[in-house]
Amino acid sequence: MTEKAIQVDYIARVEGEGALKIKVKDGNISELQLRIFEPPRFFQGFLVGRRYDEVPGIVSRICGICPASHQITAIQALEDALGIEVSQQTRDLRLLLALSQWIQSHTLHIYFLALPDFLGYESAIAMAKDHLATVQRALELKRLGNDLTMLVGGREVHPVTPAVGGFTSVPGRQELQAIGERLAVARADALATIDLVASLSVPSLERDTEHVALSSTGDYAVNGGRLVSTKGLNIPAWQYRSHIKERHLEHSNALHSYIEGRSSFLVGPLARVNLNLDKLTPAARKIAREIGVFPTSNPFYSALARSIELLHSIDACLALIDGLDPRPDNVPYTVQAGQGFAITEAPRGVLYHSYRLNNQGLIEEADIVTPTAHNVASMEEDLRVFAPGVLDLPLEEATLKCEMVIRNYDPCISCSIHFLRLEIERE
Repeated sequence: MTEKAIQVDYIARVEGEGALKIKVKDGNISELQLRIFEPPRFFQGFLVGRRYDEVPGIVSRICGICPASHQITAIQALEDALGIEVSQQTRDLRLLLALSQWIQSHTLHIYFLALPDFLGYESAIAMAKDHLATVQRALELKRLGNDLTMLVGGREVHPVTPAVGGFTSVPGRQELQAIGERLAVARADALATIDLVASLSVPSLERDTEHVALSSTGDYAVNGGRLVSTKGLNIPAWQYRSHIKERHLEHSNALHSYIEGRSSFLVGPLARVNLNLDKLTPAARKIAREIGVFPTSNPFYSALARSIELLHSIDACLALIDGLDPRPDNVPYTVQAGQGFAITEAPRGVLYHSYRLNNQGLIEEADIVTPTAHNVASMEEDLRVFAPGVLDLPLEEATLKCEMVIRNYDPCISCSIHFLRLEIERE
């Protein structure tokens, strides 16, 4: 009997901590557990009793990579509870802020988390020795995304200007035009990113996976729309809990999301491109169609989907800036009891917030489900399909392949707690 054990004490290039344990018996996987052992952070619990206007600042601390996504989603859920309808200018500025997070997050994942895997380097630092211009391009794109977040949100990390009813301050026309000029130059870098990612050799992983994303009749959905799927789901935000359920597994501190009556599902850039390809900006749509990959169920094309969305984000930001000349226009409102719901598309996928307020505006109940929490069960199912094909590879190569499956999702494990020590046991 041959025994084989793979163990990674700490997986690199993901946010958070966890482990993967695989047991093999007679050449077959008898047990596979994606064990997320990072402790719960209790955001839902300590929001209870807080004033509604404290919530956006608190929830931005859930994630340091996409704090604006949490802020926007929380604010929109609170506005839903309070019956507030904001101006078109506020909606445009929020979209600009959300896309700034897409630019910096997608750049970070493509160049610093995923690309070293595909090019055979242990890190982006090692990769820079042979691909310095590529890494410099990534740093410039990341800087641009950060600067756009700071311009609209008032700070690069944990923005301070988004508020219920609008913004506490808005950028000036000249400031927007100046960053618009930088965005126009950055289009060439986005196109080069697509060319680079499209040239990579991608492993095969085909599985019957339900893909879930927001969709709207007009634009590529980011801060609103209906939640749809490749298998017929089509619901508004307030019906989320009637269809999306969670279960606790003993081996994980992260709850596993599933669709009522069905199974796990995938959210994120791949799901968005698959479901909304025809709503991408013209250049992004044209390139995506020419590549000819989408729609696809292979999660290893997630990096390619991110590169398509990077170009889309830059073009969408340019269009928004062209039509903006911001002026203070916050909407007045009255604090009242109510319950509100919102779903947005964070860089990693579907983000859900819901709050119940009393008549003093204090939070009575909070419900937050992050993209990684939606994806955990799908990651595990991908590994069940993928792992048998790599178990006979050399130990180091098998470990890397399993890590790549996880990194397809760009998991934010800390956010998912409401990775990778890898062990294979053979019997």
